[in-house]
Order: sequence, then structure tokens, then C-alpha cells
Amino acid sequence: MHERAGTPALEADLIDVDALVRAYYELTPDVSVPAQRVAFGTSGHRGSSLTSSFNETHILAITQAIVEYRTAQGITGPLFIGADTHALSAPAQTTALDVLVGNRVRVLVDEFDDYVPTPALSRAIIAWNADPARRAEGEADGIVITPSHNPPQDGGFKYNPPHGGPADSDATSWIANRANELIEGGLAEVNQAEPSAVETYDFRSAYVEDLASIIDFDAIRESGIRIGADPLGGASVNYWAAIRDRYGLDLTVVNELVDPAWSFMTLDWDGKIRMDPSSPNAMASVVAKAGDFDLLTGNDADADRHGIVTPDGGLMNPNHYLAVAIEYLFAHRPEWRADAAIGKTLVSSSMIDRVAASLGRRLWEVPVGFKWFVPGLIDGSVGFGGEESAGASFLRFDGSVWTTDKDGILLCLLAAEIRAVTGKSPSELYRGLVERFGDPAYERTDAAATPEQKAALGRLDGDAIAASELAGEPITAKLSRAPGNDAAIGGVKVVSEDAWFAARPSGTEDVYKVYAESFRGPEHLRLVQAEAQRIVGEALGG
Repeated sequence: MHERAGTPALEADLIDVDALVRAYYELTPDVSVPAQRVAFGTSGHRGSSLTSSFNETHILAITQAIVEYRTAQGITGPLFIGADTHALSAPAQTTALDVLVGNRVRVLVDEFDDYVPTPALSRAIIAWNADPARRAEGEADGIVITPSHNPPQDGGFKYNPPHGGPADSDATSWIANRANELIEGGLAEVNQAEPSAVETYDFRSAYVEDLASIIDFDAIRESGIRIGADPLGGASVNYWAAIRDRYGLDLTVVNELVDPAWSFMTLDWDGKIRMDPSSPNAMASVVAKAGDFDLLTGNDADADRHGIVTPDGGLMNPNHYLAVAIEYLFAHRPEWRADAAIGKTLVSSSMIDRVAASLGRRLWEVPVGFKWFVPGLIDGSVGFGGEESAGASFLRFDGSVWTTDKDGILLCLLAAEIRAVTGKSPSELYRGLVERFGDPAYERTDAAATPEQKAALGRLDGDAIAASELAGEPITAKLSRAPGNDAAIGGVKVVSEDAWFAARPSGTEDVYKVYAESFRGPEHLRLVQAEAQRIVGEALGG
């Protein structure tokens, strides 16, 4: 923990925005250097212009690769494009538009030149493709320009195909490989044209109007609860006022400032500025206002994550809120399919497992990455999909798809509905779950690992683990594939009756991540964490 974690940023902590943007245009990446190549993680290509990992060259090549990919897939409709408030997002959108227009792609940008949250763009794709008349013009897809909650110096670029959610690894691998080929070829095959005029789309109005199909605004309005919403300087800044005005809510946008240096933030656990609404340190200034509202919420820069603050509980742990949201939704959405499952990533809390069992609902446990929930959300077989990192989405009242990407605005509004309908805060409801199912201790830590060890961990088979006990309990499962869809988890998960741990290699650092949880308290959790490192070390031959 950094000594200044949770304290306001100082001048020395801030980026030089002009230098950052200048570097975007002036620095040219060397793709023979691994860190400067195009590489798509679970949420697109990310990097910084200052380290030659997110520059104009990258965006020219990635956009051309996306054009070629969508052509090969027979995608002929419009491409929706939107950007968040990071300093590198606007120049990246300008670059992308040059390539899209140069390739004669029909592209739709925001009608009011506003920032576009990730869920608003996902919703736009889904709504277009669900309309037979529009679909006849060709399937739509999209590009979201955001590094999500990453620090101010970072940029991000993500492709969402016609299903509206994050592209799968087949698509992203093809796009990344082709983009690197284009860079190696000196961008000779990249088509560009000055966009004299592009079509526009009112992302904000379409999204805000559609919210009536998924949130009970009558209950929220009639309850009179006081809501505070902090966009954390992100893309949702103008959406919250529009939601307030459209539905007549007692809602205050507590911070309307957009500053690409994020000078108003408090520092995260490691001393960095990071717009993570699930972090107590990043949310310290928001939590300080908890007593002024019945519910206070936060979103990250592209509004795909949520933070829930209550006067009686402060900032909720994301796992806690997901469990509360699941129990509430499956009791208050009677039109959902009777067999609609509860989706969670395998590093999310087992409190969700116990809630699912009490509801008599099937638990669908998948690897890390929201993309795994996409098929189930589309056909209604998954009612709710959530990640431990404060990202989730769920179905509309009628059981049809809302978004296939994470929607932080939606989860904040759901917290308001829960408070209005039950008369209890989500924190209070979680305490009720603890009384019924136990009080789990959960933590994520990092352990040092060489690149070779990380690679070995990513390939590790659960059967290679020799241990039979975990912190005094018999091991009941050793997983290297997710129970829900049998997809490789890129690591291992070891489970006992009251505890579990999962180990996965980091994609950016020489560490592996250990997620662990125990229903027997913090002391038992420490034993689980220690044994996790020993068990993984033995399996890796260390």
C-alpha cells in the first residue's frame, strides 16, 4: 500500500497532457520490441504513447485490420464508434475515422460530439441488429476507444462485433496479427481519407430511453430516495443528468468535471491515479459524501464498472453487491426464463454459489472475461453475468438482451431500485446474506513468477496438483477448465468445502495472481493463501 493511497492527487502526480498527445503523433513503435506490438487482452489493445505502445501507427493499423476482418466476416452495416475521456481517446478516434472513411465504411459518431460509454455503444449495436429494417441494411458492429479505469496516460482500443460484446480471442488474435503485419509493412496497405462528413447517432437519448425496459423508475421516483452519482470524470458525465431529467429522479451529479489529468482524484492503493469505482482508495473522496445521500454511486472512465456507496456500509465490495443484485433480480423479474442461469467468473465469490443454490438456479461459472457471458445474455439462458472486478449486465424485464458488455450505469441504477423496492440498502441486504450463508473473507494477492513459470501456469492441468488438502480441508475440485463452459481458465482453481483459491499469470508483470476466499474467516484465508503459493510452486517444479 502506497503511503499516500486515498489522499488527493498533487501537481507532481499529474500527467502532461500536451506531451502525451504530442507523443501519440511523434513516436513510432518498433514492433520488434514485444511491448510495442499490437496486443489484444481481454479488453482490447492498451498502452501509452509515452512508451510507444499506443500511438497513431497502432491505431492506423488496428483500424485497417478491423476493416479487413469485418469484410471477411460479411459485416456490411454501419460501424458505431465512441470514445471516453482519456486524453488519447480523441486523437485515436480521429485517426480511426480517417481509416474507416478511407475504406468507405459507413460509420456513426455521436450526434452531439459527446463521450460514449461502453454500454451505450453495446446497446446501439444490439438495437440496430434487432430491428429487421435496419438489419436489412447490414449488420452493425463497433469500436470503443477506452482503456477503462486505467491511469490517465493510457489509451485503449476495443472492437465489438455484431453481438455487441467484446470480440472473442479468434477475432482479436487475427486483428492483432494483421495490425502488426501492416506496421511491419510501413502502413503501405492502410487506406486513409479526410472525413468530410460522417453520419451521427444519438447514443445518449437512445440509451436513456431504453433504460425504462430494464429498471423500475416508478419505484425509484416514488420512494423519493436521494441519489448521488459521480462519473469520476468519465464518459457517463452527461448521461446521469439526462437520466435524472427523463425519469424525474432526486439525483445529483456530484462531480461534473472532465479533466484528462484527473486532478480531482484520490490516489489508488499503489499511488497511481486510477478511476476504479471498486477501489476504496480511488473512491475516497466519493465515500466521504456518503452521508449526504441514501445511495451514492461511481463509474469508471467508460462506465462499464460500478461502485456502490451506502450511508450504513460505505463502499461495497463488488462481490458483495453482485450477490445482493442476483438475489434481488431473480426474485423481481418474473418474465425471465425459468431456467435462466446465474453467470459468474470463477474468481468471483462463492457467496454467489450459495445464493444461486438457495434460489434453485443453475450456476454458470466461466473463465475471467465478460465475453464468455455474451451467448447466454443474447438468448436469455443467462439472466445475469458478473465479474468480481465490478462489471456486470443482466436481461431486460421481458427476458431479452440489454447489453453484451458490462454496464456500470445499469448496476448503479439497480442499486437505487433495490433500495426503493426493499426499503433496505444493498449493504443491509448483504448483511442478511451473511447471517444466512456465512461471512467469507476474500482477497487477491500477487506472487513473483518468471516468464517461464507464468507460461507453465497458464498451461497447468489441475490433475498435476498433488495436494489432497487445502488449509485443513479435503480438496473437492482441481480445475483447469471452467465448470460452466469447459473453457480453459489459463491457470488453476482449487476448491474445498469452505474455501478456494485460483492462480492465473499476469499478462503484464512477472507475477501470478492469487484469488482466494474462505468462509472460515481471515485467519483461515491466510492459510489458504500460503498453501496456494506452495501448491502452485510444487506444481511448477519450484
